[in-house]
Amino acid sequence: MMNPYIKNLKKIEFVVTMACTGKCKHCSEGDHIGFTEHIDKAVAAEAVRKICSCYDIFTVMTFGGEPLLYPETVCAIHKTAAGLGVAKRQVITNGFFSTDKDRIKTVVSSLANSGVNALLLSVDAFHQETIPIDTVLFFAECAVDAGIPTKLQPAWLISAEDQNPYNVKTRGIIREFDTLHIPLNQGNVIFPSGNALKYLREYFDENAAQASPYEEDPENIKTISFDANGDVLNGNVYKTDILEIIRTYRP
Repeated sequence: MMNPYIKNLKKIEFVVTMACTGKCKHCSEGDHIGFTEHIDKAVAAEAVRKICSCYDIFTVMTFGGEPLLYPETVCAIHKTAAGLGVAKRQVITNGFFSTDKDRIKTVVSSLANSGVNALLLSVDAFHQETIPIDTVLFFAECAVDAGIPTKLQPAWLISAEDQNPYNVKTRGIIREFDTLHIPLNQGNVIFPSGNALKYLREYFDENAAQASPYEEDPENIKTISFDANGDVLNGNVYKTDILEIIRTYRP
């Protein structure tokens, strides 16, 4: 019997790793220091297969941290999703996982071959404080050449329209990608949590909500999200079968 709290499930997400190549002052997760864990590719792929056997999944997403530090895992997840007919296979990346151009080309080729059809590239004033734009531009050029549908995904402070110094710098960074003709996605508005609360407090109201805007309604789960350590819903996929976790879930 389908769990009534998860009857509207449409999306599967994987936090592939919390390790990251950036040290962004807007990051809701805080400083990504000392993380080496990543989700096992075989376990992740099997979870996709099992969930898709019971639910009509529209989107499978991989992100992090920086997911392309473990491209084999990302590709295994999306190859499985593509084989099962999942319509949207999405990766969110900052585009900086190597400075070796041959390595970058190889990873991009693997992404294309695995069926990734929605690449969101995080570029903005915050990422580019510590991430070299030339490497990201090369990655973006490779993705476009490989035919992977790509969009820029900036983080905006206060709102996309606000004229604060960070947003002004972000707009300049976005213009660096003009020659690649990559569309601009709506991006996201930074919320006060983690590093954002630590470094950007002056831009938030004192009473600003700190809850993530991406938080699920626990009584109407539409997205199942796997952490890098295998945690999912109220269980762990390394310890319990994913379908059993879904069956026994209670808010």
